[in-house]
Amino acid sequence: MPPGITTLAADAPELSAANTGFMLICSALVMLMTPGLAFFYGGMVRVKSTLNMLMMSFISLGIVTVLWVLYGFSLAFGSDVGSVIGWSSEYVGLSGIGVTELWDGYTIPVYVFAAFQLMFAVLTPALISGALADRVKFTAWALFIVLWVTVVYFPVAHWVWGSGGWLFEMGVIDFAGGTAVHINAGAAALGVILVIGKRIGFKKDPMRPHSLPLVMLGAALLWFGWFGFNAGSWLGNDDGVGAVMFLNTQVATAAAVLGWLVYEKLRHGSFTTLGAASGAVAGLVAITPAGGSVSPLGAIAIGVIAGVLCAMAVGLKYKFGYDDSLDVVGVHLVGGIIGSILVGFFATGGVQSDAAGLFYGGGVDQLGKQVVGVVAVLAYSLVVSAVIALAIHKTIGMRVSEDDEISGIDQVEHAETAYDFSGTGGGSVSRTTAPAPDTTAAPKAKKVDA
Repeated sequence: MPPGITTLAADAPELSAANTGFMLICSALVMLMTPGLAFFYGGMVRVKSTLNMLMMSFISLGIVTVLWVLYGFSLAFGSDVGSVIGWSSEYVGLSGIGVTELWDGYTIPVYVFAAFQLMFAVLTPALISGALADRVKFTAWALFIVLWVTVVYFPVAHWVWGSGGWLFEMGVIDFAGGTAVHINAGAAALGVILVIGKRIGFKKDPMRPHSLPLVMLGAALLWFGWFGFNAGSWLGNDDGVGAVMFLNTQVATAAAVLGWLVYEKLRHGSFTTLGAASGAVAGLVAITPAGGSVSPLGAIAIGVIAGVLCAMAVGLKYKFGYDDSLDVVGVHLVGGIIGSILVGFFATGGVQSDAAGLFYGGGVDQLGKQVVGVVAVLAYSLVVSAVIALAIHKTIGMRVSEDDEISGIDQVEHAETAYDFSGTGGGSVSRTTAPAPDTTAAPKAKKVDA
């Protein structure tokens, strides 16, 4: 994603209605991804946790939006401070920005850029929630979001995309969020689950998805929204790069679905709908950093590799004993690493930039930069996220009680259930009043004692 750049007054662009409209549509598409993620995760959990998973995504829409306006945009995209953070007073509260003021070097208003980036900031902590299913207090999760986006997401976004950010200045390529979004969220998920521990019954009780149609619906919404997520990250539609990214998004995702399903068939003997949905997300994750640098053939290769390796990675939690409930580590962390590293192999040097990968005569220079970006974001997010989780766990408590986890977090935290199996309707409403007597029935004969 290109950050703001300074141009000479003579070369300053003018506001483009076409690019502005395009970016507003892309922003709306990215916003849709968070509800899509909620449905994706909501279908993957057991019935008793469905609403909690939906709410863990939806609360991010509320919290992060407010924080972004107050100070998040300034920290992520304000003037560089030491290559690690941004700060611009006119971005605090978004109060010092003119209505038609353009994002430096581009033809869209600052407000449009801020809105587009807001949707990324909302989605990223929501991704983490899938690893924590069934066992986290909702208040603790809300506090975690506040602290995490402030200390982890906003600084990392500046590193990767902000003008002056140290990874951006190094030349690390991350078109739309392989490091800043997916590795960041995946590493955070791993850090938190190492602190809070496993679900009760992990590796013992069946914890199958309760609604695979809901999973497929969520995956479809994510796939749809991802076109805005990826193609919009070029911040305009003037030179064809966004069109390449759009096509590569579709190509890599399709290839990943096929790769995951083939591996699943060979390994487990079946083609599953859960595998198809998970493969699609793995492909979307992997192409996110790379799609502006590779050809469609490269996108196919990245998709297949991500589909197979992510399918293999989701089983690591059973081998190593960490309870990644909905495979955030296996899909987002691993998929983000794959896509970011493969830029160093498949970058053609003829799309987003002239940086070429190993397979296109570029040597190992770009590959080395990509590795540095991956390791830096992974390590920072893993450690800081674990510290934040530990602080919350030791103060207000991160987990619900054992009894509450067994009975169901939906009732405990939200006083509701996703489905009413009694047939009376009403969700959380309990009916305790006895039914009225049937006055039309014939009176019963009284018993006469002998």
